[in-house]
Amino acid sequence: MRDTDVIGHDLLAWYDANARDLPWRVGPAARRAGERPDPYRVWLSEIMLQQTTVAAVRDYFHRFTTRWPTVTALAEAEDAEVMGEWAGLGYYARARNLLKCARVVAGELHGTFPDTREGLLALPGIGPYTAAAVSSIAFDRAETVMDGNVERVMARLFDVHTPLPAAKPELFAHAEALKPLERPGDHAQAVMDLGATICTPRSPACGICPLIGVCTARARGTAPELPKKTPKKPKPIRRGIAYLVQRSDGALLLETRPDKGLLGGMLGWPGTEWAEAPPEDPPIETEWRTLPGEVRHTFTHFHLILTLQASTVGPEAMPTRGQFMPRAEFRPSDLPTVMRKAFDLWQAKS
Repeated sequence: MRDTDVIGHDLLAWYDANARDLPWRVGPAARRAGERPDPYRVWLSEIMLQQTTVAAVRDYFHRFTTRWPTVTALAEAEDAEVMGEWAGLGYYARARNLLKCARVVAGELHGTFPDTREGLLALPGIGPYTAAAVSSIAFDRAETVMDGNVERVMARLFDVHTPLPAAKPELFAHAEALKPLERPGDHAQAVMDLGATICTPRSPACGICPLIGVCTARARGTAPELPKKTPKKPKPIRRGIAYLVQRSDGALLLETRPDKGLLGGMLGWPGTEWAEAPPEDPPIETEWRTLPGEVRHTFTHFHLILTLQASTVGPEAMPTRGQFMPRAEFRPSDLPTVMRKAFDLWQAKS
């Protein structure tokens, strides 16, 4: 038996006994009994899991699938409702593309997801990784699925010392060579589970790994230092002002951010551009007071520091942008994390 066959056999045997119980997953026992994954749930989970942990996604996935149990139901939802449910999960372009994709599948494809990588790649918001994952997990296609967990497993299994991201093609080639023709969906999930539970970034549990006998990095004592990564450049700091306005009847001044750009389509407080030296740009004429403290938040490419300006205005006040929302209709949970931080500080200092 070839080494690749041994790895595949041992990995699937381990997965059959140790597969994680995930709300979007059909486990190995259920698959053997004939149950098949719902492509909608697989796709939704993969979009949610981009740049996010399983622990963070579970509650969001449950709320989404309870409120919108099918791709058609999601396609018919109001944009603001979906963005509100997504709030706090981050990377908000995913939510906009989620709706675009759902509407294409529900409309043009009559509610049926394509079952091939190529067909999935044609849909909005689906890139190479997601297309490979959905086609493999939902339709048992023999695709190579590469996420951070798989990269780590491959780097250690084959003792690859080339730093990421330059190592990606080499790691993909190793994963491609291990791809089986039988049970490819379970194989893909097995490698990801191995990276998430045993071959972890720190202190890998090599002693209980099903691949300990064939892991080159384990044999050479290099596993804990892999995969190597190219040092990241320090993130720049940007600043901004958020204007928090309450009308005398309790209504709050809010605006929906433009579809393009950070937090696109999300509800938030009117504010300035985020720059090294943001210009003052108040949305209404009033007396402002600067709240003590500041809001700090980190995005992918920069750190943000927000100063908060607050005011209470009368019923005649007319904003130049945004609109007043009755307090009874306002839900802090509909705000993205940085805007909710601003709201929390405002309430604490009021």
